[in-house]
Amino acid sequence: MRDWERISTELHRRYKGKIEIIPKVPIRDLQDLSIWYTPGVAGPSKAISEDRDASFDMSWRWNTVAIVSDGSRVLGLGNIGPEAALPVMEGKALLFKYFGGVDAIPLVINAGDPEEIIALVKAVEPSFGGINLEDISSPKCFTILERLRKELEIPVWHDDQQGTALIVLAALINAFKLVGKDLRSAKIVLFGLGAANYAVLKFLKMYGVNTGKVIVVERPGIGILYDSHPRLEEFKDSMPHWYEAALITNSEKITGGPEEALKGADAVIAASKPGPGTIKKEWIKLMSDNAIVFSLANPTPEILPEEAKEAGAKIVATGRSDYPNQVNNSLGFPGVFRGALTVRARKISDGMCMAAAKALASYAEEKGLREDYIIPRMYEVDAVAMEAEAVAEEAIREGIARKIIGRSDIRNEVRTLMERPKRILNVLQKAGQLP
Repeated sequence: MRDWERISTELHRRYKGKIEIIPKVPIRDLQDLSIWYTPGVAGPSKAISEDRDASFDMSWRWNTVAIVSDGSRVLGLGNIGPEAALPVMEGKALLFKYFGGVDAIPLVINAGDPEEIIALVKAVEPSFGGINLEDISSPKCFTILERLRKELEIPVWHDDQQGTALIVLAALINAFKLVGKDLRSAKIVLFGLGAANYAVLKFLKMYGVNTGKVIVVERPGIGILYDSHPRLEEFKDSMPHWYEAALITNSEKITGGPEEALKGADAVIAASKPGPGTIKKEWIKLMSDNAIVFSLANPTPEILPEEAKEAGAKIVATGRSDYPNQVNNSLGFPGVFRGALTVRARKISDGMCMAAAKALASYAEEKGLREDYIIPRMYEVDAVAMEAEAVAEEAIREGIARKIIGRSDIRNEVRTLMERPKRILNVLQKAGQLP
């Protein structure tokens, strides 16, 4: 196996980062500068002062997202701080542009308190058309997302919540179709209830899954959640997302730990600490026939796919690209923001996320479902385009789009903007500008 970390470190030193800003307007002489800067620029500034929404038509705002992180929960690395998080946020920006045609600016911040983060994001709102919250630890990430979604007039998204959840839902829809079971009445175990699985639980409920049959199992000492858990009142203040989950899951009041939770389960969605060995093979053997195992921790899944298969799992997904069925957020955020920005949406609603999940599931189903193909692969750009179009149409349907356009215009803009960065890269590579 190649040493990807070493290779990446060497290439980051060579390129000194992954993104840059380049002009998009012609500059041939001083007269052009009189248009793009002073005195000409006073014209658009005056127009925007009279109609602030005109900033979406006359500045980069219509297609630009801030990627905001305090570096408190980065990949599988934990609280490594904002400077160390910057390469990850740059990578996110690269994927935004390459797959979605969205300009994204990494904004890592020395702010850990939720109120500080909220105030900072509100202060920079006029510069951006959307906010992508990234790698912010729980439980504060829940408060930050909820507040900003209510208080800003642009889309706000937390990739570790909505992004992961919509991809998981899309993959689950198809996995259950393959094994011939009803997702809405299945016994599903959520292994760990951090930002990702908390959002998965919300999305399962929205999709119509009977949450009384969902079992949440947390760390040792906490175990399985239920509405009369002995520490329930403590959770209300310290871990409110656990409290909320305890009230709507596990109607049979099963107690214990992973072994008790996984008995007879149809699926397990693990988003906890990296393995191997976080989930044991003997626990998977306790699951029902044709079991579905999503072990999503990075860089190493909670249980390796080959071990899950040996234990009897029928369908296995991970967050890694070197195994089949990669449940990866890169299938979510470029398409969702592309659709939202195309129609100048004021928010990313849960309905838009549902539309995205269903579009991805439909694309994979049309291609032909298999045990090793339940969700589109990262490079299947048509899937991302379909997702973007579905999101844009849902924003218009819900009345939260500033720009109302027809399906063909949505499709043309989405496809054109998604193709643009690839063409630019091809030109630069041919000119020898990307050694």
